[in-house]
Amino acid sequence: NIKWVYKGAAGLYPDYTRFMVSLSKGGGDAVVIREFDVNTRSFVAGGFEMPEAKGGASYVDDQTLIVSSDFGPGTMTSSGYSRQVKVWKRGTLIASAKLIFEGAEADVANTGYVVRDGERTHVLIRRSLSFYTHEYHAWINDKTVPIGIPLDADLLGIMQDQALVWLKSDWTVGSATFKQGSLVSLDYPALIAGTKKALLVWQPDVRSSLAEASITQHCLLVNILRNVKNELYTYRFSNGAWTRQKVNAPDNGAIYMGAADEKSDLYFFTYANFLTPSTLYQGDAEENTIRAHTALQAYFDASGMEVEQYQARSKDGTMIPYFIVHNKNLSRDGKQPTLLYGYGGFEVPELPFYSGTTGTAWLAEGGVYVLANIRGGGEFGPSWHQAGLKENRQRVYDDFHAVAEDLVSRKITSPRHLGIMGGSNGGLLVGVAFTQRPELYGAVVCQVPLLDMQRYNKLLAGASWMGEYGNPDKPEEWAYIQKYSPYQNLKKGMVYPEVLFYTSTRDDRVHPGHARKMAAKMIDMGYPVLYYENTEGGHAGASTNEQTAKASALQYTYLWMKLK
Repeated sequence: NIKWVYKGAAGLYPDYTRFMVSLSKGGGDAVVIREFDVNTRSFVAGGFEMPEAKGGASYVDDQTLIVSSDFGPGTMTSSGYSRQVKVWKRGTLIASAKLIFEGAEADVANTGYVVRDGERTHVLIRRSLSFYTHEYHAWINDKTVPIGIPLDADLLGIMQDQALVWLKSDWTVGSATFKQGSLVSLDYPALIAGTKKALLVWQPDVRSSLAEASITQHCLLVNILRNVKNELYTYRFSNGAWTRQKVNAPDNGAIYMGAADEKSDLYFFTYANFLTPSTLYQGDAEENTIRAHTALQAYFDASGMEVEQYQARSKDGTMIPYFIVHNKNLSRDGKQPTLLYGYGGFEVPELPFYSGTTGTAWLAEGGVYVLANIRGGGEFGPSWHQAGLKENRQRVYDDFHAVAEDLVSRKITSPRHLGIMGGSNGGLLVGVAFTQRPELYGAVVCQVPLLDMQRYNKLLAGASWMGEYGNPDKPEEWAYIQKYSPYQNLKKGMVYPEVLFYTSTRDDRVHPGHARKMAAKMIDMGYPVLYYENTEGGHAGASTNEQTAKASALQYTYLWMKLK
């Protein structure tokens, strides 16, 4: 009688017949982790099993896991994640697992995991000091050894004894300076010994950024985002140097890496854009060939639609790109029902995507869809994200307003017909948008949002996001947060659009209290609001297809009622 939601699995090398499977009760971030046998299609009797917690597990070998979990009082961070990393042997109680690393309560999280380089197994530990700064350690010969890379860099993997590092700021190694956003490799045995031997793999320009990197037996796959559209390359390491080839993948859309085979050079990726259903491709990195494997069916007729990319000038002069999807015979009379979506945070890029729901419920009915690539996201690398951090947060909201104003100036729509939608950090975005510029928007879908920025760090995982927003308990940081916090900036006597708030009782990442108290305050002030709280779903807001369908029906019905 529990609605379990699948949250991923970690397999046992080399045969991958056993997996540690993560399952959530109703869609929350906390998971139960159980060992599953692929051959018998059943959970392993007497196998590894971990109680519900925000943690993880990876196989070191058949008899050993590296685990992070809630091990009892004092073992969790203030953000609600594990402070401790342990090694757990098969046939023993988890309570007797050996502690190999412990961070501080103020850390965001401490996790252990395994990466493979051919036949070599590397056990790594990541201590997250904040959301964007991490210490990496290797567990070697029963002790931890620090890995000397910058705190704001990401260690993406190890290939042919080359540690792959993504830089978030400039880094000087010897006489060479590697630019922010670059992918570099370092000789891993030398790095562990305290010596840095670095090579440049890839360096961005002002309109490109690294999206992903994956490793096959002999090749490195590098997914690049250029002007908010993906390109895929294969790299090989030979004779101390990296060489590359471009993969002939479809263009003008989004590419996401799937599985990459560590025992061959086969890999999968998916491709989609606003009008093309998601297609799964199989690639051979050695031969540099691809073939379409399978695709989703088309859920709406896109033959009469087109996609355009425009730019809006933000308040400080920065040009902000955005996509617009509409019928080819669009009337530019300012009367088109238009839905503007944005996120603008945590270095997450907003890419073209295919949605049967949006296509059927909005585009096919004559609606215009707009995706804004505002600062705070990762569309153009670390600098695009960092431009909207902490005291610079208002830039994110200025960018969003600028896109809205540009749509109006182009006579695509008008405030009466312009709706906005966002979830989580995007829920904060639309909350700021309608409290700062209520005259600019006709409808607001505010999903699983942050809204009370004075107390967000006290609720669930909120403390982990202070690297993004700042610490409201520090007067100098609250001074800039309070200028945009939606809950504190609600005023009487305004003409706000009637907002639809959507949240989940089971959200254990962003507390549903944000949406509850915002709606309550607006009602107390005499404003009409619409409010829906799903009792399941976690931060996704839904845990079954039926719940997702109901949420979509509610939201698009609301948008048509307000904007048509």
